[in-house]
Amino acid sequence: MTHLAGRGISDITGEAAECGMLGYGKAGQQTTGLHTRLRARAFAFAEGAGPGDRRVLLVVCELPLMSGGIVREVVRRLPPEWTESNVMLTATHTHCGPGGYFHHALYNSNTGGFRPKTYTAVVDGITEAARAALDDLAPAELSLAHGELHGTSANRSRRAFDRNPEADRAHFPEGVDPHTTLLRIARDGASVGAVHWFPVHNTSMTNANTLISSDNKGYAAYAWERLDGGADYLAPEPPALITAFAQTNAADMSPNLNLRPGSGPTENEYDNTRITGARQQESATALIAEAVPLTGPLDHRVTHLDLSRADVGPQYTGDGRAHRTGAPVGGAAALAGAWADGRGFAGFREGRNPLWDALSRRVVYALSPALRDAQAPKALVLPAGPLNRLRPMVQERVPVQLLRIGRLYLIGIPGEVTVVAGLRLRRTVAAVVGADLADVLVAGYSNGYFHYVTTPEEYDAQEYEGGSTLFGRWQLPALCQTAAALAAAMRDGRPADPGTPEPLPRARPRRRAAPADRPPPGQAYGDLLSFARVGDRVTAAFVAAHPANELRRGDTYLAVERRTADGAWTRVADDGDWSTAFRWTRTGRGTSAATVTWTVPADTPAGAYRLRYFGNSAADEPFSGATEPFDLP
Repeated sequence: MTHLAGRGISDITGEAAECGMLGYGKAGQQTTGLHTRLRARAFAFAEGAGPGDRRVLLVVCELPLMSGGIVREVVRRLPPEWTESNVMLTATHTHCGPGGYFHHALYNSNTGGFRPKTYTAVVDGITEAARAALDDLAPAELSLAHGELHGTSANRSRRAFDRNPEADRAHFPEGVDPHTTLLRIARDGASVGAVHWFPVHNTSMTNANTLISSDNKGYAAYAWERLDGGADYLAPEPPALITAFAQTNAADMSPNLNLRPGSGPTENEYDNTRITGARQQESATALIAEAVPLTGPLDHRVTHLDLSRADVGPQYTGDGRAHRTGAPVGGAAALAGAWADGRGFAGFREGRNPLWDALSRRVVYALSPALRDAQAPKALVLPAGPLNRLRPMVQERVPVQLLRIGRLYLIGIPGEVTVVAGLRLRRTVAAVVGADLADVLVAGYSNGYFHYVTTPEEYDAQEYEGGSTLFGRWQLPALCQTAAALAAAMRDGRPADPGTPEPLPRARPRRRAAPADRPPPGQAYGDLLSFARVGDRVTAAFVAAHPANELRRGDTYLAVERRTADGAWTRVADDGDWSTAFRWTRTGRGTSAATVTWTVPADTPAGAYRLRYFGNSAADEPFSGATEPFDLP
């Protein structure tokens, strides 16, 4: 079968100043600029050009989490043949992206509520990437390869992992999932697109960082597209090669190899981001030579599962008895945070929390045997279920999806799945459809978010991941049961029960006064305040306006320019490059400064250069500033 394939890419960067970052959940982690922009990369596949031909769309988004509201709005903007069944929106899970784009209140808790500007940037960018991929559909050669990547992840929850049966642990001798998968898209033998799956948390940057960053998976895509492929993200035409680095079951996989934030493989978070990203990119490019043609049909199914009250059959529970999931509750261990990637709230810890353990056991569980069966031994702290009745905090009815691209199956789960939980989901689907286990992947962080998924055995340890498994001990068995039903429907060529989608809560933007924004007396926007060269680093500060006046999506706040032989200036780097950084800070009441930093790459040719800054006033009047030319030998 000859497939059609198309690719698209777009900027989805939100507010770069004074917006809470989503991921670590720290109130003080507010954006102060950006190191790399965030992008959506879309890949469309079709069996043919006819209206009845099956098709699927995968969009990999450099976001902390995927919001169900984002999914619905993007699908609404696409042609009618694209639905929540054949569209998968998945997040790379950077923890250094602006938040405020959720309709559920919990995820806007450190952003001052819903942020319309960031929400609009994300929706517009994903839609642009998706539409570009649809417009790009053309005959293509698809191929698939699998490999292993070691020395790039560590199990941050080994105590929980070791509670699993030997048969499961034996599948991961090092306690990590090294499985990699590459889907290559080629035309006339040349690569034009690629998706690489590998499970590792996108948390090389710590919760002390306040610059927007696509983190290690973003660096991997950047290194392949721009550093190797010469892509110009600001050019009107799309890059010749578009690559995405997607997640699988990464819940307990940390990039911090020494199991401390910002530690491993070095003690520098920027170096760690670059090295971990480069290892993924090198893994992907190495697999090209091993890729074999990917043939077979496209297919898709989706259902909406009410995880608050799912009845799970005895064949899935592991103890031979039927059980029921419970309303969502966050545990004490969840509030502790995953210590390998960043501590949470003071007063909580992973594992035992004696006060909360005792209260839950002696009061709550004693009064409710059903809740005890669903949630014990979790130390109950955050009753999201009851709070949802007052104001929607978390999603309870969640989409579970199954996509097929030839022999590759993607299980779309809107949460963070541990490696053994992922193994059980993969085995479940592979057994039903008759696929090789390597060809079945869990696509975590897809189509929404409901926190973590652990095995029942891991859940009992009540590490961070177990405390964050909101719907209790039987959540994974419920998902396995649902995935099996989707797989059987796909195998048999019949529709799946779509379930009932959860109503989308109303977005609640907080009324905010426009930030005071003016240049200091006697100065103008864009005026140069300082300039310095120290070693390979060039830094310039300018009189600035608030970055949220204009997000410059698809554009840049800065440029590094080189003078050509005819005296013109040509851009050699922008704010999406690894070598640059844009920082914004208030200097007074209503005044601010922007600092542009360029770390000169070793292979930079000699010549005259300058740094530029671009902004917009509160009245949306564009301006710019520039340094005097400086020479590089």
